[in-house]
Amino acid sequence: MPGQTRGMIPKRRYSMAIALNRAAYAISRHWMAGFSLAFGIFVGLPFLAPVFMEIGWELPAKAIYAVYSFLCHQLPQRSYFLFGESFTYPLSAFQALGLDASNFLTLRQFVGNAEMGWKVAWSDRMASMYGGILLFAWIWYLLRRRIRPLSLKGMLVLAVPMAIDGFSHMISDFAGLGQGFRDGNVWLAILTNAAFPASFYLGDGWGSFNSIMRLITGLLLGMGVVWFGFPYLEEYFSNLAETIRSKFDRAGLML
Repeated sequence: MPGQTRGMIPKRRYSMAIALNRAAYAISRHWMAGFSLAFGIFVGLPFLAPVFMEIGWELPAKAIYAVYSFLCHQLPQRSYFLFGESFTYPLSAFQALGLDASNFLTLRQFVGNAEMGWKVAWSDRMASMYGGILLFAWIWYLLRRRIRPLSLKGMLVLAVPMAIDGFSHMISDFAGLGQGFRDGNVWLAILTNAAFPASFYLGDGWGSFNSIMRLITGLLLGMGVVWFGFPYLEEYFSNLAETIRSKFDRAGLML
């Protein structure tokens, strides 16, 4: 009996190794589908938070807000709202509710109400960047045989606009939320000779310069991440699949 047990161990390990290699082969062949599912959940959960709040499922909604608060500032004046009167709201709208605009944590914790709707657990910039990665991943996968990989220099070019925009917002916020140079954008009004409506220069509302820049720079970075990084993923998984196939062919096994 002990001899039989010792003899069974290598066989079990061999069977497990075959199973693991078959799983790795399946993943390598369908890695894009796996990425789409996993990353789609990651990107989509913040949009489920306002849905859950709307239907009264506060516990799972607050759990999503709490988890994603480690990844995003969730400031309401820079976030999208669902099921309310407007898609976005200025900082003054939250001040009218009695929220202290100088208190960063108080603003972060506001998730909405029945009139204003409920906040998406991503800021608009994060929604643009992560949503852009998912969108461009699908586009790249369809066109991957026709386009050349992006160089590191190209990746940096696409990343710099978001770095500048985000860093300038951070510097501006040191003056106080709603008080910095990115809140009035007087400098931009001077450069453009005030050619656009006042709402374009002021605050973070939808259609403002700030909201447009966060949308565009987030999408640019998302495109850069995919265009630069995904060809390497494709090459890695293709090589892995070929390696596993060769091993199984040599062993006379079916995948």
